[in-house]
Amino acid sequence: MKAGNLAGLLAYAGDEPVGWVAIEPREAYPRLARSRTLAPVDDRPVWSITCFFVARPHRGKGLTRALIEAAVRFARSRGATIVEAYPTEYRSDVADAWVYTGAASTFRALGFEEVARRSRSRPIVRKAVGRVGRR
Repeated sequence: MKAGNLAGLLAYAGDEPVGWVAIEPREAYPRLARSRTLAPVDDRPVWSITCFFVARPHRGKGLTRALIEAAVRFARSRGATIVEAYPTEYRSDVADAWVYTGAASTFRALGFEEVARRSRSRPIVRKAVGRVGRR
């Protein structure tokens, strides 16, 4: 972590950390620019949600959804106008460990829209979170 940068948000149950979401401006993730599947859709400035961790006892209780909502609020508070994510199309035969980027259905339920799909299982989704072109 560079001084002054925050690479993500933690979720707590009492004093115990139980979840985490990675959220930063897309340029903080140079691997995205080099990926054929997840390369930038355009040159618009976006903040990227790249992965999650939810402790096993807390899975299936809406924590990922809460982390997404918190990440959107955080990005908006830092001036973001678009939040982008790279979720997995969830299938019942996929182990939880492989859904570390979140389930596409969760993002859709929160108003994210698919803007590109270069892989059958990995859409790129976005949500407008700020005012573009207004003062």
